[in-house]
Amino acid sequence: MALLQILAVLFLPGAWGQSSSSRLGAVVEAKNVTLPAGSNAILPCHSPRMVWIRDRLKDRQRVVHWDLVRSSPENSVERVLDMSPGANQRVYNAFNKGRVFIPDSAFSDGNFSLIINNVAATDKGVYTCNLHHHYCQIHQSIQIQVDVTKSARKEKRYWDGEKTILVVLLGSSVVLPCVNRRPLWREGLQEDQQQVAHWDFQPPGVRPDKADRLVDLYASGERRDYGPLFAQSKMSVAENAFTLGDFSLFISDLRPADKGLYSCHLHHHYCGLHERRIFRLTVGPPLLPESTPAPRIFQNDEPEPSEGVEPPRVVNVFIPEHRSYFMQHLGYFLATFLLLGFIIIALIMLTRRRKKRGLEYELGRSHRGTAIAGGEVTLDCTELKSCNQEPLNSEYKNNIMKERDMAKDCNKEFDGKMWK
Repeated sequence: MALLQILAVLFLPGAWGQSSSSRLGAVVEAKNVTLPAGSNAILPCHSPRMVWIRDRLKDRQRVVHWDLVRSSPENSVERVLDMSPGANQRVYNAFNKGRVFIPDSAFSDGNFSLIINNVAATDKGVYTCNLHHHYCQIHQSIQIQVDVTKSARKEKRYWDGEKTILVVLLGSSVVLPCVNRRPLWREGLQEDQQQVAHWDFQPPGVRPDKADRLVDLYASGERRDYGPLFAQSKMSVAENAFTLGDFSLFISDLRPADKGLYSCHLHHHYCGLHERRIFRLTVGPPLLPESTPAPRIFQNDEPEPSEGVEPPRVVNVFIPEHRSYFMQHLGYFLATFLLLGFIIIALIMLTRRRKKRGLEYELGRSHRGTAIAGGEVTLDCTELKSCNQEPLNSEYKNNIMKERDMAKDCNKEFDGKMWK
């Protein structure tokens, strides 16, 4: 396991920033910006979800309402009541006033349960608890079915796989549960303090977790500037950023020292919004003044060398941003050396194998030469044996004298070879 971790660090250098990037938020935009020195830069950072608009008298951004779907006539839908922070709950049917309600502390403790007293036969149907947060664009709903019975023994509560079903005794009271205690739906948490935007600056060669904080902005109006850049009005963000949803960073009089990564972080903690926008700013050479006429070059004419003025020379230098750049190239070098080592070992093994085969071939040839030098008599005996053991076919039975002559000739040839 430790070896796998080491290899992952060497050959997958992108793993260095995975843990830190998950904490900073999702990157929704990344751009490369190149501007000449001395100019002004605007790094855009917009988000309509970060616009803070609140009615101080009646907060209409969070709403809860209960709806009832009756099976007859024809699945009609009826609004039972609704409620929002800073406003009284509104009951739509006069028959339900004082009989059907939700707790007044719903937006304080997150309990939006519907209470029905003196249950009537007309209360039968499917109830839906709807929670809407228009600002955070979050919508949640819960369904509960109510059946009315006249027998106390038939009262029960069960789950049919999709919703809760309550069988309620006629004339009794029932509570339809709808509880959500997330800070999103509760008051007294100062939502404007949980809405934050900030800019970070990461010079070349600096790790992301060592970036410099430039400014913090809060929806409450609080603002924290860091470093001398904002004090000198070199960098600025609009004062009404949360009203417009525009958190763009303005940089005046660009200098080579302004080169690096700029990141805009938008956090809406109680809405669960965490976004990050990254801009790589490159500062190029300054622009030539417009009053200086450009030299005119005609065809077949050579430009005249200017006296004492040298053309600007631009050298692009790529500086690694963090440690992963070094580790990435180190991994490439190690992989190259390992490949060369495997090739050399394979060549050595093939060479040794060929030498071994050549030696065995030479030994075989020497043994065969010795056997041939001493095997002439054996060959002659074989020839004799083949002559002597020639089968006597039926064709030569009548010619015995001819076979004898052939045997004599063979004996003579054998004797002659032996004498030689």
